[in-house]
Amino acid sequence: MSTAYRWVEPPWPTAELPRDQLEDRIQQLWGSTNMCVMATVGGKGQPIASPIEYYADGLDLYMLPDPGTPKLKALQRDPRISIAIHGAYHGWHSARGAQVFGTAHIIEPHAPGWDRGMQVFRWHEWMSDLAMDTSKPFERQVLKVVPDRILYTETWLWKLGFHAKQNWRRAG
Repeated sequence: MSTAYRWVEPPWPTAELPRDQLEDRIQQLWGSTNMCVMATVGGKGQPIASPIEYYADGLDLYMLPDPGTPKLKALQRDPRISIAIHGAYHGWHSARGAQVFGTAHIIEPHAPGWDRGMQVFRWHEWMSDLAMDTSKPFERQVLKVVPDRILYTETWLWKLGFHAKQNWRRAG
């Protein structure tokens, strides 16, 4: 029995969170951290999982992958992607994270969408940390991840009367 967090004990609620509230909670998670683990499919079908920095625009995620890396080569062959994002864990009462399943779009410098990606991704701080010239963004591919499905988990939702695992799917 949990003495401090009695709501983490069964039976657990099974209600779905309304879509607008679910999207809001997902965006709160996206804004509370900026590191994720990106999983791609390698050339021989093997999984490749890599930590990478991201920034969010709504539910879409933007990243700046290093040129020529296995993850970028994998995405050029197969744009299917999965991403894991999680908050700090201090016990069942604080479990919070998401699995993102979607499509990766590699945007070449100055192609449509590149300017938006560079606005969302905090390139200035990134370049400054690497002692690079920050007078203008460097010309590099931007990776935009568009989710098709998000499995959001937050055990605090039990206390609010909702299931801890919530499924979001792109409308349409």
